[in-house]
Amino acid sequence: MIKRALAVVIAAVVVFSALTVFAEDDQAKKMSDILMAAKETGNYQVSADEVNMWIKTKATDFIVLDVRPNPEEYKAGHIPGSVHVPFYAVLLPENMKNIPKDKKIILVCGTGQLENMPIVPLRMLGYDAYTMTFGYAAWIKDFIGGQAMKSVVGKAATKKYPIEK
Repeated sequence: MIKRALAVVIAAVVVFSALTVFAEDDQAKKMSDILMAAKETGNYQVSADEVNMWIKTKATDFIVLDVRPNPEEYKAGHIPGSVHVPFYAVLLPENMKNIPKDKKIILVCGTGQLENMPIVPLRMLGYDAYTMTFGYAAWIKDFIGGQAMKSVVGKAATKKYPIEK
């Protein structure tokens, strides 16, 4: 009796372990499929000019999700009509319920880096998500994020980091 019970427990552990492995493989495949399709769709990016045109023409099929982590940056200035949710909080249930699945979701951060973090999970969940190329730095002249990018690129020009060919 004990041997039989032990065998059932071991079998259950093996089955559940196998299901976990297959589930992880399925998640990895979904992510891979999303990444592989990116090239065909412009890498899930839109330009500041496109977003500006949609705003000017009063398009209603998109929402700008400002994902900058600091609420003070959003308060200091943001794209008209945008909604602020820090990138790390996008997937929280209370925020997900306010993100429409029937519209393009345009993710925007300061320089175009942090906005990339929620895009694959959003696409896995069925959202039509995009990033705005270079983020808010592409939207406003002399934005601090753009200045920081120029500074880093300028410093890189003076360095002699190794490059392999």
